[in-house]
Amino acid sequence: MSGTFSVSDAVELAVVERSGFVESRHAGSAVVLSPEGETMRTLGDAHSPIFPRSTLKPFQAIAVMTSGVTLRGEDAAIATASHSGTAAHVALVRGLLAREGIPEHALGCPDALPGDTVSREQVIRTGGGRERVYMECSGKHAAMLLACRANDWPLESYLEMSHPLQKRVLDVIERLTGERPAATGVDGCGTPVHAISLTALARGIQKITTSQPGSPFALFREAAALTEAVREHPWAVGGPGRPDTVAIERLGVFAKIGAEGVMVMTAPNGTTTAVKVLDGSARASAIVALRLLADAGAIEHDGVDAVHAELDLWIMGAGRPVGEIRATV
Repeated sequence: MSGTFSVSDAVELAVVERSGFVESRHAGSAVVLSPEGETMRTLGDAHSPIFPRSTLKPFQAIAVMTSGVTLRGEDAAIATASHSGTAAHVALVRGLLAREGIPEHALGCPDALPGDTVSREQVIRTGGGRERVYMECSGKHAAMLLACRANDWPLESYLEMSHPLQKRVLDVIERLTGERPAATGVDGCGTPVHAISLTALARGIQKITTSQPGSPFALFREAAALTEAVREHPWAVGGPGRPDTVAIERLGVFAKIGAEGVMVMTAPNGTTTAVKVLDGSARASAIVALRLLADAGAIEHDGVDAVHAELDLWIMGAGRPVGEIRATV
C-alpha cells in the first residue's frame, strides 16, 4: 500500500518534556525555502508524498477566485479557513451562501458542533445541535458552491473528482507546486485531497504568499488578494487560540494548519516552510515551523519565545505547568 515517508526517513522535530524528563518525541520531516525559492534546509524526507490536508485550502480558494467569484477581505479568509465555529465565523459562511440564495443543506461537509468551547456551549445551551455550517471547513465549501453557481456547474456533485470545479483545483495545485499528485483521497470534509511532497507544498505556498496584486496573470492577482486577506483577518482563518491565527497575529507570517500534523508558514520576507509530523499530532507543528523560520533568520527568536504561551505548549501537572512541548530542530 502506498503511503507517506517512513519512520526511518523521519527525524526528531520536537519533544514533550515533563518535570525535566522527555516523555514523548515527535518525528517528522520539513523543508525551508529561501525567499528566492531555493532549498535552504531539509529535515527528513521532504520528497515523498504526503496528504497536505487543510494546507491545500489556499489552492482551493484560489481555484474558486479564478472561477468568476470575487472574494476579498474576510470572505477570502473564511474560504481558506479551518475555523472554530464562532458566531462571527458562521455569519461569514452564511453570508457567502446568501449571495446566491444557496441553502445550508447544499454544503457537502459533515455536520458538527463549533470547535470553540464558548461557542459550542452557547449552541447547546440554546437548544441547538450539530449543523454543517459549524463544521470547520464550511467556509471552503460555501465558496465552492458559489463557484458552481457562477459557472452553472451542478451543486450536487461538486465534491466529485470528475466535477469541473475539482478539475480546476487540481490544475491550480499542479501549476503552483510544479508537481503532479501521486495519489488522491477523500479529506475529512469530503473534498478530494491530493498527495504531493513537502517540497512541492512549500513551493506552492510560497508562490501564493509572494504573489503581487499587479501581476498580469489572474492566478497570481487572486493569490495576492488571498494572502492579504489572511494577514489582515487572522481570526477568520482559525479562531481564538488557534495556532495559525496566533502566528499570523503576533508574528506577521502567513500560516495554515492541516490535519495530521501538517503546517505551512511564510515569513514576511518570503522564507517558507512546510512541516509534517509523522504521527499526525498537530500540537508541535506550529512551534517547529516557527523555529525553522527563526533559525533561517526570517523572524526573530524573541518573537517566537513571546508567543510560546499562546500556543498552549505547556505540560500540566496538578493544574500548573511542569514542562513544555519544545522544538528540537
